[in-house]
Formats: sequence, structure tokens, C-alpha cells
Amino acid sequence: MYKHEHRLTAWHIGIAFTFLSIGILLGPFQTWEHAGLNLYPQLKAVGIQSYYHGLTLHGVLNALVFTTFFITGFFTFTVAHSLGRPMRFPRYHTVSLIVMVVGLLITAVPLLLNGATVLYTFYPPLKADPLFYIGLTIVVIGSWMVGWGLLFTWGAWRKDNPKTQTPLIALGSLITMVMWQIATIGVALEMLLLNIPWSLGLLPGTDPQLARTLFWFTGHPLVYFWLLPVYVSWYGMLPKQAGGKIFSEPLARFAFWLFLVLSVPIGIHHQYVDPGIPAGWKALHSILTFAVFFPSLLTLFNVVASLEIGGRAAGGKGWFGWIFKLPWGDPSFTAQAFAGMLFALGGISGLTNASYNINLAVHNTAWIPGHLHLTVGTGVAFSFMGIAYWLVPKLAGRELWNRKVALAQAWTWLIGMALMSNGLHILGLRYGVPRRSALGIAPYAAGMTEWTPFIIETAVGGTILLISIVLLYVNLVATAWFSRRLTTPIEMPVAEPWDDHPAPAWLDQWRPWLAGSLALVLLSYGPVVVYLLSRLALTSPGFSNLW
Repeated sequence: MYKHEHRLTAWHIGIAFTFLSIGILLGPFQTWEHAGLNLYPQLKAVGIQSYYHGLTLHGVLNALVFTTFFITGFFTFTVAHSLGRPMRFPRYHTVSLIVMVVGLLITAVPLLLNGATVLYTFYPPLKADPLFYIGLTIVVIGSWMVGWGLLFTWGAWRKDNPKTQTPLIALGSLITMVMWQIATIGVALEMLLLNIPWSLGLLPGTDPQLARTLFWFTGHPLVYFWLLPVYVSWYGMLPKQAGGKIFSEPLARFAFWLFLVLSVPIGIHHQYVDPGIPAGWKALHSILTFAVFFPSLLTLFNVVASLEIGGRAAGGKGWFGWIFKLPWGDPSFTAQAFAGMLFALGGISGLTNASYNINLAVHNTAWIPGHLHLTVGTGVAFSFMGIAYWLVPKLAGRELWNRKVALAQAWTWLIGMALMSNGLHILGLRYGVPRRSALGIAPYAAGMTEWTPFIIETAVGGTILLISIVLLYVNLVATAWFSRRLTTPIEMPVAEPWDDHPAPAWLDQWRPWLAGSLALVLLSYGPVVVYLLSRLALTSPGFSNLW
């Protein structure tokens, strides 16, 4: 029934992990460089020209390419199975994938050839080859097309089921893709009106302040584009894997709608140090950033309560005895549970970033990559790995090659990320060590012996993460090609509600939530963009090949 959807999902997931393998393997080289083991001269033999070239590849391939392709593939699978019907226009989804791949290949050319060493935020006046901007734009358009196709499928389902509530897994998937449509307006405008014409020589210069503002219009909602698929799994699947049920499905639906409303109008908290943004709008975005933490707190409570139901059903007693009854021998569950533990710490450090005064102390320090690796590097990527432990066997029709290797991978990722992120957090908060810097060759770092223990901790963590990623790829490749055929098909885990009370009708209505989202976006960004346009100055030249 879902043969085409499974094939599409497999292509999306396969491309995601293929490009992740390039980006993620470059991560440990950065930690080793900080510790004084600079291997970048040797990496020139394989085309990596500098520390910053490797850092750009690491950020773009991990945070942009891997996540986008995994999410679009995962949602193709979840929406079809949750609604119980194939895609409304299957060939259209094939075209969507082709568009994304074409954009990726266009992007890859300058990226791999050191023509787009502008880091994953690509801030002007750093200037990349036009193909980099054009390719990324095409990838985003392809992801839009996937979202439209999912909505077409839901529309057909709604026509056949006018009085049935949208299943939670499908609803969370669709809300994520609609939020993505809104969030990417900012980067689309940056690309089409500033970066692409500027890189082609059609504009004499660019306005870095306006470009940064448009980037962060998308840049922070991007975090929730990464995160909400994880919440789809944590809410809709993980309780089933734990032998439990969803503690409160209405609360889960409410959390997803709150993310639709609150995810976009918060990007200016990344621009507290930008003098061109009026202070009042920084204050508004600070308040809204704290507000978006609320649905994450709801998620923490709801998911833990759902897992507790499973643990107690398995015989767990007392306040904490249920924890030990959870299925820690299941690598898919274990990876996601570990991801949730570390992500909770990342959320706390995110509140620090949202606090104006403290943000001034940590903004351009190693604290930020420490926070980012707990969120996208662990909460998101680690959960995606856990999902892959059941999804890849499902798509391949083969058993997971080795559960013990998968469990070892989960434990090594937990330990490695805990060490690396802790070292980065301390380096940034206590010592103000700058981020995005090749510390091993930086003159100002010479003699800073108090940094040494934490730089070594970061490097040890990075090395353990390298071991973990090797275990992951060995297991996934062996599963896809060499493992034994399944005797019983794997079904998508779908958690049932704890009680039989349906969610209120207003939690299945799009119009009020869309209206609230768009209104808040216009309120929080409209005056700021008008203000910046009134002071538009396309005077900044481009800089490239600095490294």
C-alpha cells in the first residue's frame, strides 16, 4: 500500500545520512585543533582547505542538509501511515525530492571547493559563490513542495473524514511543515533580494544588518523545524515503545499549536548586540523567547508522564523505580531517552541565551556551540538516530544488524556529548573563549593554561563522538544491506491516549492558530523591517577566500 512512500522515505533518509557522514566526521578535527593537534594541513589532500572550510562543511551539512532531508522523508512516512492512505499526488513528491537533490548538488559544488566558506549562517559581508545561495534556495523550495504535498494528502483525507480528528502524529507533522513555510519567508527574502543579486554583481554592495535580521527571521524557527519532528516521535511513538500511553493527548496537540504561533517571532534575541535594532523590539523578542519555552515545559511533563505509565505498567514501584523498568535494551528507545535528558540541559542554557544581560557575556563565546550541540547535536540528531533504529529496518525489510552495537553507540554519544558540551559551556561562560575560532593557532590563546583542562575535555568528548558515529554507520549500513530478512514486518509505533476523552474541537482547527501566528509575526517583525528598509545602505562590499 505504501510502496512509493517507503521508497521516497528511503531516498530522503539515505541522502540525509550520506551527507551527514561528511559533515559529522569533520567535527572531531575542530576539537583536536583546539587541543593543539592541527590536522588541517593533512586534510588538504582530501580537499579541506582550512579550519574554516571544515567548520562550514560541518555546519551546513549537519544542521541544514541532514536535518532537512531527514525531516521531509520522515514526514512522508508519518503522514501516510498516520492518515492511513498513500500520498495524494505520488509523482509530485518524486519531483519534490528531485528539486531538493538538484539544489543540494548545486550547493555542494562551491561548498566542497572552498567557494562558500562563510559558515552555516552565511553572514554578509562574507561572500559565497552565487551557486551556494541559489542551491540552498532550491533546497528550501523543494522542502516547501514536500509540505504542500502533505497538505494535499491531508485535504483528501479530511474530505473523506469530515468529522474525524486529525491523528496526532499527522497533525504534528503538518504543523511543523506549515511553520516551516512561514519561517522561511525571511531567508527567502534575504536570498532573492540581497545575497543572490549581490553575489552575481547585480548590486554594488549589501546591507549586513538587514541580511542578518532576515536570516534570524528563519534562523531561530529553524530550531523548531529541527525539534518538532522529535516531538512527533516523543509524543506519538516513544510511549508506545516504552509500553505506555500518551498521558494527555489534548496537551500534546496544544503544545504543537503553541509552537506554530510562537516559533517565528523570536529571532532578534540573536541580535542583542546589533546596534541597528531598536531596543524595544529586542525586549519584545526576549519576552516571546521565554514564552516559547512554555510548550517545551509542557512537553517535558507530558512525555515523562507518558513514560512513567509504561514503566509502572512493567512493574515499576515507588517514585523512581519505574525508570529502571523502561526498555533500556531497545536502542531506539534508549537513544531518544538519552537525547531528551541532554536536551533538557540544552533548553536551560537556551534560557540563558534569551536573557539580555547574560547573553552579552556568552554571545560570541564557546558557550553557544556547547548549547547548540546539546539541542541540534543531541536533542535532534541523537533522536533521529534513535528513530533510524526502527525506521531503517522497516524500510529495508531487514532486522537491525546488532542491538548491542546500537546500544554502545547510544552510550558513547551520551558520554561524548556530555563531555564536549560541558567543556564548551565552561570555556565560554568562565573564560570568554571565542567561538568560530581556530584556537590552536590563535596568538591570543598562547599561554592561556587555565583553558587547557576544558579544551582537553572537549577534545576527549569529540573523540568519543567519532567512535559513536562509526558504530552508527556500521550498524545502519549492515542493516540496510547485509542483515537477515524480517520475518514479521515492523509497524510504525503509535501511542494510544491514556484516557478515552477526545481532544476539544478547537485543537483541530487551523484558522485561529494560523491567524495568531501571522499576526504575531507582523507585530514583531513588520516595524523592524520597515525601520531597516528606511535606512537601507547597500554599501558593504563582499569578502571571500579569507581562509
